[in-house]
Amino acid sequence: MTQKIYSYILRHDSGAAPNPFWDICTLTICKPAIRRTAEIGDWIIGTGSKKTRVTKNDTIDISDGLVYAMKVTDKKNLKDYNEFCNEKLQNKIPVWRTADWRLRMGDCVYDYSNDGEPILRKSVHDETNRATDTGGIYTLLSTHFYYFGLAAVQIPNELKKLIKHGPGHKIIQQDELINKFESWIGQFQLRTVFADPQLRWLFDKGVSDDTISETSKQDYDDDKDESCETVC
Repeated sequence: MTQKIYSYILRHDSGAAPNPFWDICTLTICKPAIRRTAEIGDWIIGTGSKKTRVTKNDTIDISDGLVYAMKVTDKKNLKDYNEFCNEKLQNKIPVWRTADWRLRMGDCVYDYSNDGEPILRKSVHDETNRATDTGGIYTLLSTHFYYFGLAAVQIPNELKKLIKHGPGHKIIQQDELINKFESWIGQFQLRTVFADPQLRWLFDKGVSDDTISETSKQDYDDDKDESCETVC
């Protein structure tokens, strides 16, 4: 199977999607089209936005920066991921009332322990996101990742073709471009969180239902467009 790079603009980087903590990067909520179709061995990359909020009133332009890159090393359906978290990765299960903001960002937000519809845990998403979250079917997991967050690194000119402009996502299948990307990204320390998520400031203020509502709406608006551009 041909290796691919899936590229999209990560407009709202809260630390939940992707969730780069606890030595394994996961994409469990948001980006349903990517989660349905990406396979083990593919890369997922999120680039920055022209208007990345770093405080309530301030934005920066990191549209040519790489926020994170993960090479998919495992893929589980959401029910199996819930079991995996219960048994081996409990820190990915969100704990909303805690001083450790990383635990609030837990992405195992759906509890499949009972028959019927999964129960939505208190998390960065609410019922607004259920259809797009569960519609992605799978969690993508990676032990081969780089997460830069607020310290997004500038993508070199020869790799700018990787950057997706506008909503949806891009699929890159050019072997030469993929090889150049892997050579470039390999200079950084593997499996490392280099900086905090861009929206940490929002969750450091405290937690409330208003915060959930805000993040849920932002992600819902981003996920409505599943359009795909292919670079062969």
